[in-house]
Amino acid sequence: MPLHSAARRLCVLVLLAPLLTGWGAAAQNRITREEALAAVFPQAMFDAERVFLTPPQMARIGELAGAEVESGLVARYVATQGGRIVGRAYVDTHVVRTKRESLLVSLEADGSVKRIDVTAFLEPREYEASARWLGQYGRRPLNDDLAVQRAIRPIAGATLTAGATNAAVRRVLAIDWVLELPEEQLER
Repeated sequence: MPLHSAARRLCVLVLLAPLLTGWGAAAQNRITREEALAAVFPQAMFDAERVFLTPPQMARIGELAGAEVESGLVARYVATQGGRIVGRAYVDTHVVRTKRESLLVSLEADGSVKRIDVTAFLEPREYEASARWLGQYGRRPLNDDLAVQRAIRPIAGATLTAGATNAAVRRVLAIDWVLELPEEQLER
C-alpha cells in the first residue's frame, strides 16, 4: 500500500511540474509580443503607444469593421527603420466562447495584414486557430470579402474562433484606417 501511494504522488508531481514551474506556457509554444514584433519587423525600432479613440472614431471603426468596439483604449506598436514607418501592430483581446484570446495583428505600412500571432488563448487548445489558417489573412486589406465563407476559409470544429478572429482582424484594420486618416476626413 505505501508503495502504491508513493507512486501515485510521484505521478501527480510529474503531471503538475510543468504548471508549477511555468514550463506549461513555454511547452505550448506561445509567442510573446516582443518576440512576434521582432520576427515580423526584424531590425526595426518600436514605439509602443496607447491610443484613446474618440466617440466619432469608435463609431466609424464599428461601422467599417462590422464588429463592436468594446474599448476606446488601443495598444499599438509603430515599427520604424531608418526613420521611416515600415508597419504597425495592434493588440486585440476578445472573448472567443467564454474565455479570452489575444492577437497581435501586424500590418504592412500600406495597412494590409502582414501576420497574426496568438499571444494568449484561454479556450481549450483544440479550438485555437493554426498558423496556417491565420496565414490566409496575409496581404489582405479591409473589404467586404474579408469574411469567413468568403475570402477566409472556416475552421472545422472551431466556428467561434474563426468568427472572433475575423472580427478582431476587421476591427484592427478599421482602427488603423481611422487612425491613419486625417482628422478632417473622419467627419465626412
